[in-house]
Amino acid sequence: MGAEKRLGHNTVQLTNPPTVCGSACIVGKKEGEGPLKDSFDLIGADARFGEQSWEKAESRMQALALEAAMQKAALSTQSLDYVFAGDLLNQCVGSSFALRDMGFPFLGLYGACSTMAEGLGLSAMMIDGGFAAHTAAITSSHFCSAERQYRMPLEYGGQRTPTAQWTATAAGCVLLSADGSGPYVTHIATGQIVDAGIKDPNNMGAAMAPAAYETLKALFDESGSGPETFDLILTGDLAKLGSDVVRDLFLSDGVDLGKRYQDCGVMIYDAEKQDVHMGGSGCGCSAAVLCGYVLNGMRAGRWQRVVFAGTGALLSTLTTQQGESIPSICHAVVLSNTK
Repeated sequence: MGAEKRLGHNTVQLTNPPTVCGSACIVGKKEGEGPLKDSFDLIGADARFGEQSWEKAESRMQALALEAAMQKAALSTQSLDYVFAGDLLNQCVGSSFALRDMGFPFLGLYGACSTMAEGLGLSAMMIDGGFAAHTAAITSSHFCSAERQYRMPLEYGGQRTPTAQWTATAAGCVLLSADGSGPYVTHIATGQIVDAGIKDPNNMGAAMAPAAYETLKALFDESGSGPETFDLILTGDLAKLGSDVVRDLFLSDGVDLGKRYQDCGVMIYDAEKQDVHMGGSGCGCSAAVLCGYVLNGMRAGRWQRVVFAGTGALLSTLTTQQGESIPSICHAVVLSNTK
């Protein structure tokens, strides 16, 4: 037996496409003041979500997102065969602490801001391969916990550079099932690490854009489905600068992505009214946009076929301090209302 589902070096086509049977997103106050506020399941009144620390708040957000998604899908925790989850905190403690009392098989992930796409792809493969009937992909980020870990303590009041992005306080959960009426996960393009040589940790969009270009190009070429076959091509989270770079890279190939191309980091905030510089970032940014606005839109028939391409910068404070460049990754998942 060969790899009959494999279309190329990066892309696979699922022969038993799982369906999204539930999704939910939880966001903070700032995100709830943005243009997508009506698509979120819960908007927190403050940054702590009733907890004693920002890290505990992030875990609470993941638990709330899972709980809301399971309620929509009428599932219990015992129904979940595998859960893939990750976040930005050291050792992914946001996820492991959120789910430690749930009692289901757990696989922790770290893909930086690509974690939702990575988890969604792996969750779909588990069902397509016959290893599970129900799976979940969960991720989160928190502005305050991320700033403390990756940059400076908030009390320091450090100046943000013009190219900086704002880590979203948000969490998202997608539940997949072997049976259902869609949207379906039909294709997955697993990215390869791309290092453009950028060393500035405040310029994540430019560092991640080449990875998004490489993965999307591989998906289009290997699946035989060009950009024009999709209603929405969504990256996350390149924000304004990074998404402009992706457009330019495709234009250099003679391909105009047009209005069908959008970025979660641009969409989640109002650039004119909210001071977020280039836009949003963080695992929870793309997760919240996908689990609310995008999947709701697909169910309503606004889009029939969507590419969700999560991008991640695979750096740490240690590598930054040692002067290393920033390797990046992008994983893409195709969602369709038909198999």
